[in-house]
Amino acid sequence: MSKASKQLQKLLLFQLAGSRLFGLATLKIREIMPVPHLTSLPNSHSTVIGTATFRGAAVPIIDMAAAVGYRPLTLEERAQASIIVTDVHRKEIGFLVRSVQRIVETDWKEVTTPPAALGKKAFITGLVNIEDELVQLLDLELLLAHVYPESLTSQDVLLNDMEIETLRGMSILLVDDSIVARRQLCDVLDRKNISYQVTHDGTDALARILHDHEAGQPVDILVSDIEMPGLDGYELAFEVRNHPHLQQPWIILHSSLSSEMSLSYAEQVGANRALTKFDAHELLHTMLAAANDRPLE
Repeated sequence: MSKASKQLQKLLLFQLAGSRLFGLATLKIREIMPVPHLTSLPNSHSTVIGTATFRGAAVPIIDMAAAVGYRPLTLEERAQASIIVTDVHRKEIGFLVRSVQRIVETDWKEVTTPPAALGKKAFITGLVNIEDELVQLLDLELLLAHVYPESLTSQDVLLNDMEIETLRGMSILLVDDSIVARRQLCDVLDRKNISYQVTHDGTDALARILHDHEAGQPVDILVSDIEMPGLDGYELAFEVRNHPHLQQPWIILHSSLSSEMSLSYAEQVGANRALTKFDAHELLHTMLAAANDRPLE
């Protein structure tokens, strides 16, 4: 694989309970700070311990240990804990963690899919070995869906009959390692009775694209997450664009990362468009733009 597709990412390592290490991509992180004064938030989820002021705005603070099933941090433990302020899905959310360890650099190809034995409700999106320690990468989308279940309900998008039929004529492939993100993507298309294929990683997506091309039914629109175990979205786009004989799909990289740097890199590896999750209206209209940019068979 060409070095042009290699995308090293920095991970923040931290602990929630005991010595087990967890990780988050630093692109999702706005700031790390000591626990400030918290204002209570009535009628909130039991794991939301209050709000903190961050750069002039009130940000909800979630006890991450409690949210993923560990014992909540006590008031005494909070005094030694840290807040990780994240920018995910266009929202700033703070997470209380027991201790922040260090930042490391890792190649996303080294991340493996968690074993099926963990179950669909495990808040883990990948595993990676860092200096002989197994680090669990947290699925923030699933975690936030647990705390804010209303976020799973995507708005219906108004399309006219011609627009719906246009998308029904497209071969669409959706790729995302997050159960929640796949559900959201599928729901948007299911509401319009638009057919699609869906997979959970870039390696399988590339195999399907090549298979469908050989079968004479090439993929027209590829919608892929960026951060995935194995072949990530950047590398998937790069491999597709650099295949010598492949009929090229329109590529939309769709990420929970709001960083301008991540979106800029998406364009460098050949994506037609890079979107921040999750806006059903923006996604469907971008897919329409893709359909109208390609000749119908």
